[in-house]
Amino acid sequence: MSVRDKLYIGGAWVAPSNPDLLLDIHSPHDQSVLGSAAQAAPADVTAAVAAARAAFDYGPWPHTTPEERQAIVRRYDELRTARADEVALAISVENGSAHWFTKAGQPFLSRQVKAYLKAAEEFGWEEIAEPSDDSVAFDTIVRREAIGVVAAVIPWNSPFSAATAKLVPALLAGNTVILKVSPENSLSMALLADLWHEAGLPEGVLSVLPAGRETSEYLISHPDVDKISFTGSTRAGRRIASIAGDHLKRVGLELGGKSAAVILDDADLNTVMQGLRFGSLSNNGEACILQTRILAPRSRYEEIVDAVKTMVESLTVGDPATPDTFIGPMIRRDQQQRVIDYINIGIKEGARLVTGGPQIPEGLEKGNYVTPTVFADVDNSMRIAQEEIFGPVLSVIAYDDEDDAVRIANDSEYGLSGGVWGTDTDRALAIARRIRTGGVIINGAGISFDGPFGGYKASGVGREYGKVGLTGYVEHKTITQPR
Repeated sequence: MSVRDKLYIGGAWVAPSNPDLLLDIHSPHDQSVLGSAAQAAPADVTAAVAAARAAFDYGPWPHTTPEERQAIVRRYDELRTARADEVALAISVENGSAHWFTKAGQPFLSRQVKAYLKAAEEFGWEEIAEPSDDSVAFDTIVRREAIGVVAAVIPWNSPFSAATAKLVPALLAGNTVILKVSPENSLSMALLADLWHEAGLPEGVLSVLPAGRETSEYLISHPDVDKISFTGSTRAGRRIASIAGDHLKRVGLELGGKSAAVILDDADLNTVMQGLRFGSLSNNGEACILQTRILAPRSRYEEIVDAVKTMVESLTVGDPATPDTFIGPMIRRDQQQRVIDYINIGIKEGARLVTGGPQIPEGLEKGNYVTPTVFADVDNSMRIAQEEIFGPVLSVIAYDDEDDAVRIANDSEYGLSGGVWGTDTDRALAIARRIRTGGVIINGAGISFDGPFGGYKASGVGREYGKVGLTGYVEHKTITQPR
């Protein structure tokens, strides 16, 4: 059993202000105690913000060269890569994420880092703007400078990925950061703090604080925090946006999704089902980008329903540490109950239960398991089609023609991601251009870390990844001087 009874504040492991806030971390698989970890209270947030403020205002970090900051980020990624198996296992046992998923995700973390490094190398931290008028008698210098103290708040479902998406660009830009992590991830995020510490960050630049909602709100409301970067639910994002507005803090929000997979009538179903295994059900269905609304043409509707049923029933549910497990448990009991409640809602709404249901898989009653479920004859107005479930529940929705498919795909308060599946790639691309989401994946092509990631509508504000993501952590300064 691992015990982490200190908090990482300002680059050092220190005793928490309230030692009684020692949380037992339970396995989602069987409820056994994995370890215990200190939790942050408001006094710890105050200490972390003070350290970050001092490091930004008086320390060396904002004044280091971009190349020096890039070297530390590279060092961090090298250290994490060397311990990739340990990182993958730590996430899996805490989250219940299948080990195949956490292990496969390790190279993706390096791809995230490399994309940010490439953007930083090409960024143009200070450059002279070309004049639009030859009569201008001065030079215009455009500088991109760090914002200041960043509060980065991340969810529990993919903690290393979410932390990488925020820490790397914030640090490359010269900011100092307080990373607020979920209590459920206390042990794996302590490992993340160890890795950044070993990479050589100066004193005060980074704090990593596991904490609950009240302490999180204290952090984002703190007057010495200059920017909030949040990933989580749309409901929480609205609350954070209101706080940021009251204080005129910079804010970036990566929120929920209810993405559609548009299957065109010429699609090869073997290819589609192989892709939807990952595109709709990765990480136990606990991911905001998953394509959980399956849009099928009426001409092939029952064929597609049968294919989705067969695919879902082929997936092994069980111990996330077992190599052949595809879907593990939900992270917490309340999340398990939430998913089961939505399955019951779908039944009450009149959707046809094709496979699965509200019953817990046999033999897995000790854990937070749900049975992967597929609904057919779903109307897009149903709650199971409109609300983010965050579990392995899929809805198959019929459409009449391409215009109808686009209409249904766009009929959502969310606009984060989506997919188009078809053998005619030009046709698929034309459909993708009409879908109102921040990203669309054609035929399972994958997620790009060089392009921006984020959502339309209630799926967020701002973008992460690549050059656009790096821009979210800088202020732009214009200096004019006589020629």
